[in-house]
Amino acid sequence: MAELRVLLIGATGVFGRRLAERTAMEKGIALTLAARDKAKLGALAERLDGLATRTLDRETLTAADLADCDVVVDAAGPFQASAPTVIEAAIAARVPYIDLADGRDFVAAIGAHDAAAKAAGISVTCGASSIPALSHAVLDDLTAGWSGIDRIAIGIFPGNRAPRGLAVVQAILSYVGHPVRVWRGGGWTTVPGWGMTHRWAVPGVGRRWASVCDTPEQDLLVARYRPAQSAEFFAGLELGLLHLGLALLSLPVRRGWVRSLRPAARPLLAIAKLLLPFGSDIGAMDVLVDGHDADGKAVGARWTLRADGNRGPHVPTLAALAMLRRLRDGRAPEPGARACAGILSLAEFADDFAALEIATTV
Repeated sequence: MAELRVLLIGATGVFGRRLAERTAMEKGIALTLAARDKAKLGALAERLDGLATRTLDRETLTAADLADCDVVVDAAGPFQASAPTVIEAAIAARVPYIDLADGRDFVAAIGAHDAAAKAAGISVTCGASSIPALSHAVLDDLTAGWSGIDRIAIGIFPGNRAPRGLAVVQAILSYVGHPVRVWRGGGWTTVPGWGMTHRWAVPGVGRRWASVCDTPEQDLLVARYRPAQSAEFFAGLELGLLHLGLALLSLPVRRGWVRSLRPAARPLLAIAKLLLPFGSDIGAMDVLVDGHDADGKAVGARWTLRADGNRGPHVPTLAALAMLRRLRDGRAPEPGARACAGILSLAEFADDFAALEIATTV
């Protein structure tokens, strides 16, 4: 059988590079690396045994740029306030599409492309990342056979020494201080982005700072699991100086003195990089759920991931890798545009967790 020709956009980024490394080891996949920086592309391609490269910008990409590939993966970001340029090009070229999107509005709008994707006979899969792909695979596994769900809480906590990119910082700053809609007390309410700051005890890792984030997860958790009480998503920076400092910087946004912290992404990233030697290289993801079992009895479950040695940034790429394997093996999703929620099973992540020495406990 012919190899699956994959074009990976954003291949030189924090997550794109890790997805490229894992995908390059897959049999039956011919990978082309794409990004804006030709020098960085060349260096990465050389390290990965001379993979093909293509210099392009996701903001100006057209269907013609996808003419010679079988699937396109967008790992570039940031997806907050991003135009669906790559999605539209993929549909026009009749090429299946996968992304690692974490922008709430971007993922919420994916249904607008459903009819066009069906007409083109392709799948458009949005959010093939830690959330919602992995988180929902975990919840599906934990709550199998339950009669109802009351509360869901998910936290992601990177180690301070983990590499960080500009797109990730821009994504976070886009909502810091702005109103975030969350499901609490059985209804929707708004809280300040990067608010609700508290300490979160992660089993086997320790206490980490946590604050509420604006992600597509809140909407998708409520839509898929219909929790009676709450569905909350938090993230935390390991160093209190960075986490609490960001909470302090949110105040001018909350009070309307400045429109957004996003323009400060580069200087804040530079400060964070100066502090890289501090903290640890241990990242974690924690998923807690309470509800009722098949007999109506109260029940709770918890799944925790621990990634040592700065292997945490691999985790957001594993869902996209699993989707590529499905396409390679002739198990593509039905045509249409949808979020990557409830598509993958937790078992599809197990081999990659083992290969990366990433530990999970229930």
